Amino acid sequence: MKTQRLTIIWFGVLIAGMSVTTAMTVCAADASPAAQPNIVLFLVDDMGWMDSTPYGSKYYETPNMKRLQQQSMRFTNAYAVPLCSPTRASILSGQYSSRHRVTSASGHQPAAPADASAYPARAPANRPLIYANSKNNLDLNLISLAEALRGAGYRTGHFGKWHLGLSQEHWPEQHGFEVAFHAEPSPGPASYFSPYGVHANGVPSGRHHVGTITDGPAGEYITDRLTDEAIRFVESHQNEPFFLNFWHFAVHGPWGHKEEYTKRFAEKTDPRGRQNNPIMASMLKSVDESLGRVLDTFDELELTDNTLFIFYSDNGGNTHSNVPGSRQMKNIKPGHPKWDFVQDWKKWAGEQPPTNNAPLREGKGKIYEGGQRVPLMVRLPGQVQPGSTSDAIVGPIDLYPTILQVAGLKQPEGHIVDGESLLPVLKQTGRLKRQAYFTWFPHLIPAVSVRQGDWKLIRRFEPHPQYPAVRELYNLTDDIGETQNLANAMPQKVEELDGLIDQFIRDTGALAPKPNPDFNADSKAGSTGTPASSDITLGLVARNCELVKTDGAIRVVGRGRQPFLGTAQVKSDGPLTLRLRARSATGGEGRIQWKTAGQETFPESGQMVRFDLSAGASWQDITVQIPVNGRTSVVRLYLPAEESVVDVQSIDFRDKSGRGKSWDFSAQTMQPQP
Repeated sequence: MKTQRLTIIWFGVLIAGMSVTTAMTVCAADASPAAQPNIVLFLVDDMGWMDSTPYGSKYYETPNMKRLQQQSMRFTNAYAVPLCSPTRASILSGQYSSRHRVTSASGHQPAAPADASAYPARAPANRPLIYANSKNNLDLNLISLAEALRGAGYRTGHFGKWHLGLSQEHWPEQHGFEVAFHAEPSPGPASYFSPYGVHANGVPSGRHHVGTITDGPAGEYITDRLTDEAIRFVESHQNEPFFLNFWHFAVHGPWGHKEEYTKRFAEKTDPRGRQNNPIMASMLKSVDESLGRVLDTFDELELTDNTLFIFYSDNGGNTHSNVPGSRQMKNIKPGHPKWDFVQDWKKWAGEQPPTNNAPLREGKGKIYEGGQRVPLMVRLPGQVQPGSTSDAIVGPIDLYPTILQVAGLKQPEGHIVDGESLLPVLKQTGRLKRQAYFTWFPHLIPAVSVRQGDWKLIRRFEPHPQYPAVRELYNLTDDIGETQNLANAMPQKVEELDGLIDQFIRDTGALAPKPNPDFNADSKAGSTGTPASSDITLGLVARNCELVKTDGAIRVVGRGRQPFLGTAQVKSDGPLTLRLRARSATGGEGRIQWKTAGQETFPESGQMVRFDLSAGASWQDITVQIPVNGRTSVVRLYLPAEESVVDVQSIDFRDKSGRGKSWDFSAQTMQPQP
């Protein structure tokens, strides 16, 4: 019989939404080396609150999640930030995103210079506010959870998605992990099947060109491979304390799936009529199998009785990808690297989103419950009642202090922790002391929310065409779907919760948006096409996007579908040549569309050329031949900025005689070039 040691396994589907507490030192009884618990954090990407049997799905098949639930405490009010990188940073720091400043899913983008301003220098004239930039990496000055544990003698390993730093100086190895099996950039894998650096049709992706993931046998599934590596780590360190940080790529795009599973789910229907995507069902089945293999390993190694096991997700379920009108469904044509993937999705899922979070409202990327409420299950034999349920309002900031307390460790001196240990809740000996829990989300549709008991207040920084109310108040016990805004009917409750948000902003140093000195209320830039801030755009028209001046470039930030830059300044007889210098961390397809003199509208077909912008941190020089027949009147440059920003340094249109129009954004004083 092996010597028994308490093991902590956090099996994750990430959480967000917790309250502010000041830095505190958690003291537990001194633990001898033999008594130190193991820690496993298993994180599922984009898994929604309703995406498993324990939480009510009648379509997905997750027997191992059900098995874990029967041995665990299931949390019904567990939160995450609506996008993944902020949640991940909160887990490893114990801090709200407003404090650590990773506020968007930008961990795959280049880090800003150390002396860079927290705010963009300028904003388009149609925007009344300037929002702070998200940090693209976990701050190296923070004492991460892995560093705290490694300093106490733990062996530490990270396996899977990272999304907290693109370049090597920000990889897991620099944050306390002595073993790492990951790849960058990491919003999602280039392919779920080996070789992992190419698309399904064999075209090199240009992604995951750095990192430590190695290819396996042809066709190997990355969910299975990560499980192999995680189990190998456990077996290698079963007789010493270890921290296994197991963060799956699934069920994030590009939604690679085992077709034999997908075929079976394609013949199944949800009796509730809500979840019917066989690709997502297939991927969840593979994640569930991974969970089962990990649980079996701990049983076989006789570690289960000494294991704290936590299952969690990084944000709510995805309800916006691959729907009618999306770029994936409309603009990818034969010959594009993602063509085979799009056809595969249409074959199995049609044009339905990955999942359905009902009865919760909306999903990933939104501050409503569907975007931030997630599954969380915690197993701690002998201390957590099997099959129990908790309605405590918890989030990713709580994992740091909980793990350290169970491990018998003090919190690092000088490191601020906003979270609170969940151990009293797990043992049913007490309640959390915080007054409320907060979600700071100044991106996409910027807002902050506070949850206190039954009540949730959403405060938007400015009205939005789809969400005109700047205050939304809901009683989640009576209205979990957030259908009845009670703000006007209950002004005193709004004022009370507003005061908590104000205090939260002060306590955490949140970077609230600032007034835009260039704001022009008459400007229609971005949404309607009137030029914004000519010193930024040089006369280009920004549609469904914003333009922000950066060092030596403009940054195109998508604010809707099919963002493009338009111009009527290119008055040339075809054919034309476009020379574009740009970069994008995620890459994608771009397009050139034009109409000629005498054409009142853009033709429904033809007069369009496509090009690919590869993923990467380096500038790319792209040349596109444009077969214009006649004289151009309006030209549109579509860029893949819907899901990730695109930086543009220069744009140059020339006819065959060399005449044309050029924009150079690298100059200190920018002027359109003849």
